Amino acid sequence: MTKAQLLEKANSLPLAPGVYLMHGEDGTVIYVGKAKKLKNRVSQYFQENRGHDFKTQTMVSQVDDFETIIVRTEFEALVLENALIKQYMPRYNILLKDDKGYPFVRLTRETYPRFSMVSRPAADGAKYFGPYGGRYETRSALDAIAAALKLPTCSRRFPRDIGKERPCLNYHMGRCDGFCRSAMTAEEYNRRIDMAVQLLEGKIRSVTETLMGEMEQAAEELRFEEAAALRDRIQAIRVLSKRQKVIAGVCADTDVWGLYLGAKCCYAILHYEEGQLTGREAELFAASVLEDRGEILSALLLQYYGGRPAVPKEICIPVEIEDRESLEQLLAEKAGHKVTVKVPQRGERAEVLAMAETNAREEAERQTTNTERADKTMELLGRLLDLGETPQWMESYDISNTGGEDIVASMVVFHGSRPAKDRYRRFRVKSLEGRPDDYASMEEVLTRRLQRYMEEDKKFMPLPDVFLIDGGEQHAKVAQRVVEHFSLAIPVFGMVKDDRHRTRALVTPQGREIGIQNYQAVFSLIGRIQEETHRFAITYNRQSHGKSVRGSTLDAIPGVGEARRAALLRHFKSLKAIREATLPELEAVVPRNAAQAVYTHFHPPEGEE
Repeated sequence: MTKAQLLEKANSLPLAPGVYLMHGEDGTVIYVGKAKKLKNRVSQYFQENRGHDFKTQTMVSQVDDFETIIVRTEFEALVLENALIKQYMPRYNILLKDDKGYPFVRLTRETYPRFSMVSRPAADGAKYFGPYGGRYETRSALDAIAAALKLPTCSRRFPRDIGKERPCLNYHMGRCDGFCRSAMTAEEYNRRIDMAVQLLEGKIRSVTETLMGEMEQAAEELRFEEAAALRDRIQAIRVLSKRQKVIAGVCADTDVWGLYLGAKCCYAILHYEEGQLTGREAELFAASVLEDRGEILSALLLQYYGGRPAVPKEICIPVEIEDRESLEQLLAEKAGHKVTVKVPQRGERAEVLAMAETNAREEAERQTTNTERADKTMELLGRLLDLGETPQWMESYDISNTGGEDIVASMVVFHGSRPAKDRYRRFRVKSLEGRPDDYASMEEVLTRRLQRYMEEDKKFMPLPDVFLIDGGEQHAKVAQRVVEHFSLAIPVFGMVKDDRHRTRALVTPQGREIGIQNYQAVFSLIGRIQEETHRFAITYNRQSHGKSVRGSTLDAIPGVGEARRAALLRHFKSLKAIREATLPELEAVVPRNAAQAVYTHFHPPEGEE
């Protein structure tokens, strides 16, 4: 179908809730979405000038047909959308990398049982505990329990390896009681395992009381070494109860979500139970920084909790989502208890939310190289400017003058996000001495630059992918007129400043402003380009003005022509040094009569000016 046909079909849809499936040319489902009103939502995809992000534009360009499923309520649409995404795994939906879920602890059923961490329970006769909060925290807790009860964590298998080799380093370090020794029994091993099971079930007091009884009995029977070992084990378990807080039961009390969209996108979840941080998860996912944060978060929440056996009672998120009530209903039915999704605005929850956002950002930045960051910034800039392709070379221009004199211009070149200083150029405006006119100056400079290109001057080749002009809409119009005069097609944008002289936006020659302040990487890049262009122009203007001032002063002295003026400036470096020079010092540079004229000019006889 053509885009017009797709729009016509979309306009015939009812204003009812439902789910829509976008199909590619081969019939594959490439996107699944839900809508309160199918007609309004689906028709937006095929309307001109809707301002879609690059990902949506690409998806729409590949749509050959679509189908819809009408339902009774928004809740039913949410449930159906979730099921269809799992069924078709459409390439343009946000899809999590995997389905790890909350971790479980598995205990085998054998003479010498062993603990391990798994993603989900299986019908294999083993005993499972959990789900718990995070994989790192769960592993740390298992290690701490093994250390407290001095259980083995090595790769040896019992009873196969009992008595075959000397005990490993863990035994000699006091971290294991050496169950690979013949002196240790299976009964004692399983007694320790039973205690570990009680610890995982949260029965810390029961285990501590049992060990306390054993310690007191050993002390009464004068088995002081054994009593000391039990005392140390009790102390270790008490420390464990304070430091290791894995989630016991079916769910955590609260999950706090952080979301970061940048060169790489990441979500981070902080799991809380009874006010204690019990786990952290952070995962990268594929999305665009131009996409709506609320829509992204809604998709992530649905996928994340849709395939997990545990759902927290409270979920804190950084932005409001459109289908919050429907999502709460779906998760509540799944979990068997009320689930609240909220956006904290103040207080402790808001502080924790900020911490989750920081975790997401730090994880994304940690896994992003400088090259990836720069490439993503340029790709985003290309999308914001609707360039079609990622720009590689950019030229920026600024005009500088001193009260109508010494009008100069700078041409700064950036290759990607880095300045290419070997391609910088300076221009002295020749046609406007004494009458400053930024627009005319810009027209002259760009005309000369493009003329040099047309003449195949290698210093001005190749052309850039985009022109950035320091100024607003009128500056961009002037530049666009010059580009069209040479029958070229180079996009032109003005760099607009705010009241504090900081870059605020980009503007087209037609006056359309493109906001960049919400895209930090692009905002910083354009700001750097504008500052560098301004710096280069100001530096040249000051140098040019300084030479003009020095030249006009020396030109007024009889007997000092261009050659002698140049010789004096070359030797003394500045007009101040020439003024302070003695007559013999001046005679060492220029002939005696010229030296006398210079000296008299700066040191007139008393009574003369």
